[in-house]
Amino acid sequence: MPSPATAKPKTTKKHNARLNNPFPRAVPAAAFRNGDAAPPLSFGPFSKLAHAHDYPVGSRFRLSWNPSLGGAVSLAGVPSSSGGGDPRSRVMWETIPGVAFVSAASTTTEADECRGSFALRDGRARLVPGRQSVDRIRSLYRCDVEAGAAFEASDQTRFPVLLITGVVSAKKADPASSCCCGLRAGRRAKARAGKPILSARYWVFLEEKSDTQVSFSVKIADYQWSCGHADPSSPPPAATTAPRPHRINILSLRLRLAGRLHRSMSKKKKLSAGFPAQEEVSALLPPPERASADEEARPEEFNRVFLTYASERDERFYGFGEQFSCMEFKGRRVPVLVQEQGIGRGDQPITFAANLLSYRSGGNWSTTYAPSPFYLTSKMRSLYLEGYDYSIFDLTKPDRVQIQVYGNSVQGRILQGESPTELITSYTGSTGRPPVLPRWITSGAVVGMQGGTEAVRRVWRQLQDHDVPVSAFWLQDWVGQRKTAIGSQLWWNWEVDDDHYAGWKDLIRDLRRDGVRTMTYCNPCLVPMGEKGNARRHLYEEAKELGILVRDEAGEPYMMPNTAFDVAMLDFTNPEASSWFKGILRGMADEGVSGWMADFGEGLPLDARLHSGEDPVAAHNRYPELWARVNREFADEWKSEAGEEDGLVFFVRAGFRESSRWAMLFWEGDQMVSWQANDGIKSSVVGLLSGGLSGIPLNHSDAGGYCTVDLPLLRYRRSEELLMRWMEVNAFTVVFRTHEGNKPGSNCQFYSNSRTLAHFARCAKIYKAWEFYRVQLVKEAAEKGLPVARHLFLHYPEDRRVQKLTYQQFLVGTEMLVVPVLDKGRTAVTAYFPTSDGGSWRHVWTGEEFGGGHRSGHGSVGEATVHGFEAEVSADVGCPAVFVRVGSPVGERFVRNLRDLGVI
Repeated sequence: MPSPATAKPKTTKKHNARLNNPFPRAVPAAAFRNGDAAPPLSFGPFSKLAHAHDYPVGSRFRLSWNPSLGGAVSLAGVPSSSGGGDPRSRVMWETIPGVAFVSAASTTTEADECRGSFALRDGRARLVPGRQSVDRIRSLYRCDVEAGAAFEASDQTRFPVLLITGVVSAKKADPASSCCCGLRAGRRAKARAGKPILSARYWVFLEEKSDTQVSFSVKIADYQWSCGHADPSSPPPAATTAPRPHRINILSLRLRLAGRLHRSMSKKKKLSAGFPAQEEVSALLPPPERASADEEARPEEFNRVFLTYASERDERFYGFGEQFSCMEFKGRRVPVLVQEQGIGRGDQPITFAANLLSYRSGGNWSTTYAPSPFYLTSKMRSLYLEGYDYSIFDLTKPDRVQIQVYGNSVQGRILQGESPTELITSYTGSTGRPPVLPRWITSGAVVGMQGGTEAVRRVWRQLQDHDVPVSAFWLQDWVGQRKTAIGSQLWWNWEVDDDHYAGWKDLIRDLRRDGVRTMTYCNPCLVPMGEKGNARRHLYEEAKELGILVRDEAGEPYMMPNTAFDVAMLDFTNPEASSWFKGILRGMADEGVSGWMADFGEGLPLDARLHSGEDPVAAHNRYPELWARVNREFADEWKSEAGEEDGLVFFVRAGFRESSRWAMLFWEGDQMVSWQANDGIKSSVVGLLSGGLSGIPLNHSDAGGYCTVDLPLLRYRRSEELLMRWMEVNAFTVVFRTHEGNKPGSNCQFYSNSRTLAHFARCAKIYKAWEFYRVQLVKEAAEKGLPVARHLFLHYPEDRRVQKLTYQQFLVGTEMLVVPVLDKGRTAVTAYFPTSDGGSWRHVWTGEEFGGGHRSGHGSVGEATVHGFEAEVSADVGCPAVFVRVGSPVGERFVRNLRDLGVI
């Protein structure tokens, strides 16, 4: 049974609601629990904390305590012996003077769920300490740990470790009520008692983990009630050990009450294990802790932890995983929860319609498949959380950050770096980086299509006629198609449909003979196959028999609505599920398949029962990593047998902090086939660049988008112009892959006519022309975690104009600059050229140079800025605004290859 701190939330299923509120209430609830009044910080005026002091953290960092203005701490690197302006001494993290930096609460959790969309919110908070005291700051050495200090050390521990201890506390608001201590003292004693005081001891540990990282952990002990007029900041008796993470907090109260209850009960009535029942304890609790008959029992321990620390008003925040609407987050409240990105995400009228027909399925600006509890800022500060608890980063106050964690402890790391590239390298050094991709996947276009064997052979002949460099055919309908209420969908039973793809092995062999690989599709879900007549295996039935499916409260396979049918999900907390699914993947590879889309992974229900018994809310964020790991382990096993040349490639859309450790490649999921900002072509660029700033270095989108709506009053259909412009963007990502969309007949396709075929061939050749540089960047991604497509902030972090960029332009590595056309009917773009490094840029198609504060050639120059200038640049279809750095060997070779391929 899970501990109260990790108990499953009260989950409301919205799968079958016919009509819904198209404007669902915003989530999450406000993380700042006390309005604008910040909880105060206090410290003993006669202790050592009355004076400023520095404390070592390992050998490379130091914590400074400043008692002025109410007290504050700051973390920085240790300056070199030369002193001066050593950048290592820059403050990495600091608290707000006089403001509590640790707090907690005990709160119920409510959740809404509908087809992969989730909304978590706080119920009524019953226990909320309102102040924090700092009692002691000390450095722990190995001898202290050996003497019994509250820290678990290892052989790799870099001493000294810093320990901050103190108390979070609050007086009870109702002066007439009394605390549980008074229960033993009688009515007269209770009348003499003052306001009850809620208090709990906390421990904050800071440990040097590497030359650029300091880990932090916050643990909060079980709360206590005490009586009297004592100062609530006064600490309880000193504790010698850290709290047990899963201790049931009401245990001590039950012990205190057990004797009294035993005396008042009938001799025939027995106490289970010597403890009163929950109802009996609740009846003796002081109000308002006593729950009404129609309420749930109150939480029994702290299940929210808050960290509050300083930020600067002009500090800009980047990261938080793959985000699709925002590049910078100051002023926003960012939830970190894996889920469907939504259909529209605020773009209208599609979001209205999606929410009306399916609860919250429209999403909003913050919904994403691959979030991460990580950020880096324009002040070169960076932090990430470890673990998988749901968290909210509240950046709505100009002077602070507040992190709310749905758990009873917090762990994370604070990073040191002098540039965004250093911070990302440090971050991915601990969370993981992808492997070097096999050369075949980046050698040409990946052609995504459906239709069966003859359709593939027909399109392949057309591509050969246009001399298109192709690396693979990606055939997602290899499992066959089923007719449902919303159209044609796939059979989720991972074996080839011999009727749909007659001569499957011959097709794979013939393509491979011409240097073209075959890729397929799978996901971690299964469906019953009773309606499919030609199924050889019934994978759902096999998995059910083996007991490797996620279970519901009744212990049965958890059947989850997904579009037009219900699915079961494999439980990868069970090692047998991983082994079984690797066998499925081996069957694909044995037939000659070289790669696959590893779809989904974001929909684990929040009330599921798992083989591991772990908290399903935390497991929900971890599941995408488990899913990627299964695929990666098989790919590595295959590579060890078949060799580098026959290496497999899979790509995922769902992810979390450490997904890049396991995933080989990402794609951005299901954008709308539109020009809109939140869920169209623009959002694909934002997702590409935000993911790159968050440790997702290898990423791409479906060229042309995916989500198509073709109804009489609501039409989102892919136009020829949109498809062409999207191809131009994707020609500069790590993988250039097409997709027909969910309604191929309503969309323009690359094979629709001679114009689209010619344009596809041109973009594929542009992609081919920088293959040599792409190989270098993929290797850099594997070694340093740096993305192939980069936001300019990575290399021009002090440029304020760069800091405001979202989807307007991006770098490829450091040597190429792309300014895509992302609006219908446009044939020119406004390009911004940073000049802080003194470099110049040459237009690929015209040879014009931009740099040094001026532009050669013809045209007007935009308004000058501190570090660069703007210029209007032509960008006709087929000639996107692409620039190479003047004097760069990469740029010169790229232009030469374009000429050799006949593009210029």
